[in-house]
Amino acid sequence: MTVRVLIVDDHPIVRQGLCAVLAAQQGLTVVGECGTGEEAVALAAAVGPDVVLMDLRLPGMGGVEATRQIVAAGTAKAIVVLTTYDSDGDILRAVAAGATGYLLKDTSAEQLVAGIRTAATGGTVLAAPVAAKLATRMRGDVPSLTTREIQVLECAARGLSNPETGRELFISEATVKSHMMRIFDKLGVTDRTAAVTTAIARGILTPP
Repeated sequence: MTVRVLIVDDHPIVRQGLCAVLAAQQGLTVVGECGTGEEAVALAAAVGPDVVLMDLRLPGMGGVEATRQIVAAGTAKAIVVLTTYDSDGDILRAVAAGATGYLLKDTSAEQLVAGIRTAATGGTVLAAPVAAKLATRMRGDVPSLTTREIQVLECAARGLSNPETGRELFISEATVKSHMMRIFDKLGVTDRTAAVTTAIARGILTPP
């Protein structure tokens, strides 16, 4: 599968560098690039990328709002924030907007490429410092998940669907759904991405 990537950053030299890195990778292709949030929303609708690499600090509409609009429109499979900023507020706003990944610009090319591939298959990608900040922010009583619930959540973190999880764990899809609903309730979330992110932040899962 070729992963189609849209690059959003207001610095042309950064976009050029990212294009060069991704062009050297088999199975990755850049389908567009732009420098504003407004352009990102329009371009995502036009080209339907698998993964959007989204900077946060953009002229006009910021990266968080662009992420929110793209997620709401369903015009990309996943959005991975790629930024120099790792403040608690930036991280939480991006995750709340629907970003499935948060990487920093000092990330190595290998980690970036791996993160893009993980996000494209439905996985969650968090840079180690980001995961640590989320853990600090969300630290408290760690919910008690059963062994089976953790196994189901680990499958979700790898991007497996409910049917795929059922086949891997030798349980029915209905049982997987029941486990997921209990996981949501225990973690206080309403979707799979938030469940995985919260579990990583609280030390229940190891970052992929």
